[in-house]
Amino acid sequence: MVIITLRGRVFSGVGEGRVFTTLGWARRQFRDKIGFQPYPGTLNIRLSNDDEKIRMLKSYKGIVIDPPAGLFGGRCFKALIMGRVYGAVVIPDVPGYPRNILEIIAPISLREKFNLKDGDEVNLEIWLE
Repeated sequence: MVIITLRGRVFSGVGEGRVFTTLGWARRQFRDKIGFQPYPGTLNIRLSNDDEKIRMLKSYKGIVIDPPAGLFGGRCFKALIMGRVYGAVVIPDVPGYPRNILEIIAPISLREKFNLKDGDEVNLEIWLE
């Protein structure tokens, strides 16, 4: 197993993460494959410029979240957020999705737990298996 550390800044998304994390098929797979059902929504992180680590992360298969026909799934990697909360990084399998953006899920609201606002920095330890 390889652990990489990434840093990025919080930004507001358009709400698609909330929809994705509340779909029955996705919630079941998060529970079964990652070990928890996520708080509705994702914490959006724009990564700092560390191209080598981003390439490394994206080169691993991760934990696949398989969608029903006609929908997009994604890949997940277990993570430790801010050194205190276990969650997962979700990389949506959506064509053209920006490579420097990560979606973070956890069983609790990360914005509330860490009192995060847009522009705040977040540290992640990500397990690559």
